[in-house]
Amino acid sequence: MICSLSLDVRDTVQQIWALQHMAYPIEAQLIGLKELPPLMDTFETISTCGETFYGEISEDGELVGVIAVEPEENQVTISRMMVHPGHFRKGVAANLIQYVLETHSSSRLFIVSTGTKNVPAVTLYKKFGFKPVEAYEVAPGTELTEFHLTCDGVKKC
Repeated sequence: MICSLSLDVRDTVQQIWALQHMAYPIEAQLIGLKELPPLMDTFETISTCGETFYGEISEDGELVGVIAVEPEENQVTISRMMVHPGHFRKGVAANLIQYVLETHSSSRLFIVSTGTKNVPAVTLYKKFGFKPVEAYEVAPGTELTEFHLTCDGVKKC
């Protein structure tokens, strides 16, 4: 089940923080970094970030995946995507992306960035129709790629 996550609930923020610290070290390793910015987050920085969070909750009540977005007029930026390592390859990230596309169906543009070497994420975004538009180096030997998904009255996202 996917639902909106309230950053006003201390336990929810703690669960998001814990999930980040399980998922993002794996991405950091995939793309060749020691740490990623989400690993520097504190309870305070998560609770005041201004992002909108959605989470997938397993049948036993565990938070197994989170996606955060920054909606603006006609545009949504996916700012965070994390899946519990014990739930990789079970469709959690795909479910979360689909949920965001449906929830923000009036948006014309969806933007997401990921490490160019993060093959599972790149493959997933491309599966949903995201197209690479720009790659930029964030550290020596480490590149991020920005992807866009453009939707209009003809193409539903």
